[in-house]
Amino acid sequence: MRYCWTSLLLCTFCAANAQEKPKSAAPEIEQTGLSRVLLIGDSISMGYTPPVQRLLKGRAIVARIPANGGPTTRGLANIEKWLGDGNWDLIHFNWGIHDLKYMDTGKRQVEPDDYEKNLRTLVKRLQQTNAKLIWAATTPIPKGKLNPDRSFGDENEYNTIAAKIMKEEGIVINDLHGYVMPRFTELHKPHDLHYLPAGSDFLANRVAEIIELHLPDAVVNKE
Repeated sequence: MRYCWTSLLLCTFCAANAQEKPKSAAPEIEQTGLSRVLLIGDSISMGYTPPVQRLLKGRAIVARIPANGGPTTRGLANIEKWLGDGNWDLIHFNWGIHDLKYMDTGKRQVEPDDYEKNLRTLVKRLQQTNAKLIWAATTPIPKGKLNPDRSFGDENEYNTIAAKIMKEEGIVINDLHGYVMPRFTELHKPHDLHYLPAGSDFLANRVAEIIELHLPDAVVNKE
């Protein structure tokens, strides 16, 4: 079963739980002449989605997938229903933080070689939508013990793999990692890779800016 456009819309989002369902159906969905934007990402994107929606109000209708995007394996399993029938003009997407997580086995949830293969497959599927694609680099992971307890690898290794793919495919890169790094200590929650509200707002400013830069000048109503 395919998700319809309205089931993908998010008005607010709180915690970073993969099983948590978003609130749906903003009233402005019936507006015409606005670009349609889809955000695909992990719990970091859950935090910056509401302020991005506010920043682009009147310029674009911004939706995000109705779940935590998780690792690339979850993306492969769910990409069809996530894309639904939205006829997207622009897709801003990321996978990485969950891929590089170390599991109890001592291996990462998705090892680097598989991450590259999975990400290439997902990129090819996204390209079939004919939407403008923007890749968001995986945001920083603090050193030391995290709360709740997690064991993560080095995000730079996975960002390097992703950057290679995006450059080969001519996809715009939104370097959120480099953007937030100078203020990361100030903006993230203590002992946590997630962000304070000010941090989510800070990321949202960059996301909204790059989305608006790449929106079509005029959008014909696709309904």
